[in-house]
Amino acid sequence: MLTALQQELDQRSRDGLLRQRRLLDSPQAEHIVANQKPYLSFCSNDYLGLANHPKLISTMQQAAGASGVGSGASGLVTGHHRYHDDLEKQLAAFVGLPAALLFSTGYMANIGVLGALLGREDAIFADKLNHACLNDGGYYSLAEFHRYAHNDVATLEKLLQASTAKHKLIAADAVFSMDGDIAPIPDYLALCERYDAYLYIDDAHGFGVLGEHGRGSLSHFKLKSPRIIMMATLGKAAGVAGAFVAGEQVVIDYLIQKAKSYVYSTPAPPALSATLSESVRLIEQGDDLRQHLFQLIAYLRDNLKLSRWRLMPSDTAIQPLMVGDNKQALLLSEYLQTHGILVPAIRPPTVPVGTARLRISLSAAHRLDDVKQLTSALHQAESVL
Repeated sequence: MLTALQQELDQRSRDGLLRQRRLLDSPQAEHIVANQKPYLSFCSNDYLGLANHPKLISTMQQAAGASGVGSGASGLVTGHHRYHDDLEKQLAAFVGLPAALLFSTGYMANIGVLGALLGREDAIFADKLNHACLNDGGYYSLAEFHRYAHNDVATLEKLLQASTAKHKLIAADAVFSMDGDIAPIPDYLALCERYDAYLYIDDAHGFGVLGEHGRGSLSHFKLKSPRIIMMATLGKAAGVAGAFVAGEQVVIDYLIQKAKSYVYSTPAPPALSATLSESVRLIEQGDDLRQHLFQLIAYLRDNLKLSRWRLMPSDTAIQPLMVGDNKQALLLSEYLQTHGILVPAIRPPTVPVGTARLRISLSAAHRLDDVKQLTSALHQAESVL
């Protein structure tokens, strides 16, 4: 087995698909120290620049003193702390849904929710570009798992119309993590009403950035319905860690009983929840941060004029630069790295074969000069690579 594993790793290296970790020696920020070298970073999902916010650091220090550093038991034993409970209520109110439930990660939330709510007699309808955890959750549920072409509402309707499943659920990213585009959520909700289905939205990359005061993609589209269940992560725009699911009270009550990734896990330390409560307040008060972020997005799109590579359509903080070839994408990423700029090369299986790209992640922590530096470096790269 060890020989076979090494052979597969060697093949991945030859195909330009071998992934490597960087060792971070600084807080997460727009300027970081990685592998003991300083870089301007466009890698992080810290869209509002909260991961190193002094108020959050102070809150975590104080909360750790009051609650300790571990939860100690599952949430259904003695692990559910007052800080957890307060945050769940705060998040539900913030996104405008009746109730919420915390999970340790977005991955655990998605596999837990889909595995709990759907079974053998049911059907899940999923966008082909959904995040891997939505796909895994669908497979683990044992429900019929149908995948439709990216944002293809017409094909989705045909699948729903033909389905005889007992319960039907549409599962989709709100903002697609490698493309940056936004799902047609209002159209999905209309289909749910028409075909007696439910809508599960993964708002990992919309929460904190889109909608009124950063309330997320549902607020962005001004949508409310008892048919909606949403998930959002808390380690991206919120700057800390974890995830939550929000929906009708009966849905959350059921998940507490049946979602295995909740029932059989120790909750995140209570101090994280206390810190996230402060983070949600900063998000709600962060209209200036979001305005600055969208100004940076507009500058990049208006001023990056390349002939060999192109920015994909996106109005969000995720700005993918399509390259195509795996090795060419790696070369471009490495060129930028030699000029003190980090932008990750994204290759299959994360994205479809032939669509390798650089994933530019913008943050409100970036200055306009930072984006100008990136733009200049990309123009230079096209002339030498």
